[in-house]
Amino acid sequence: MKKVVLSMFIATLVFTSCKNESSKPKTDVKVNDIALADTTIEEPAPEYLYVTASSGLSLREYNNLSSDKIAKMPYGTRVKVITPENKVTMNVSGISGGMNEVEFNRKKGFAFNGYLSKFFPPDTDIKVKGYAEELQEYFPEVRYFESVGGSVSQPSNAETLVLPTTLWHEAFFIAQQLFEFPKEFDYPNPKGIDKEVIRYSKSKKENLKNQLEVARFDNKLERIEYVYESLKFDRTITIVKDGNMMKISEIETIK
Repeated sequence: MKKVVLSMFIATLVFTSCKNESSKPKTDVKVNDIALADTTIEEPAPEYLYVTASSGLSLREYNNLSSDKIAKMPYGTRVKVITPENKVTMNVSGISGGMNEVEFNRKKGFAFNGYLSKFFPPDTDIKVKGYAEELQEYFPEVRYFESVGGSVSQPSNAETLVLPTTLWHEAFFIAQQLFEFPKEFDYPNPKGIDKEVIRYSKSKKENLKNQLEVARFDNKLERIEYVYESLKFDRTITIVKDGNMMKISEIETIK
């Protein structure tokens, strides 16, 4: 009888021990899971922007335009953004923006983001279609269209590039480089008269027209056109806003 009681007592102790052991939280597994999860977290990729000012953009020591210049960043330079300025703190030649903290050539400083664009600038002599295809690799929303028209004696060709931006100055600088109209024409200030014509000062005698035509309403841009007319051919480059996109079109007619 004593042997039976002793056996039952031992069995009870074993069962209780196993039960207590199974009820303990498996802290080791959870800690390992957390440690594993931590190792998979990645830092966000740095943002890079491109200089759109044709004469280059100043890198300054502090975030104001009167600060000392550290370096000059040439047109098309790719710069690393350290801290973006998302608020409008200043207006430069009709372009609203602020001073981004950036890194250029291993130097850190500040640059006006109105002359920095997410779109890399077109290479010299690149075709509009080729530039559109390059952009589409990074911005699938980019669209390109082309068509032919006119008559047998005066054929015309039209090309249109649609960019996923609502910034007039971004579209203007790309159009000026891509379609090669004179750098003398500065980005037109949105504030001004409703209809303005700015003529090219170095126009040749054979040019019937060589001018920038600006349409505004209530101090907001509605249309920018570069118009070139000669005895041999005419060109019109038009920039307009189309919803949340900017549309750049060129029509060339042979005479």
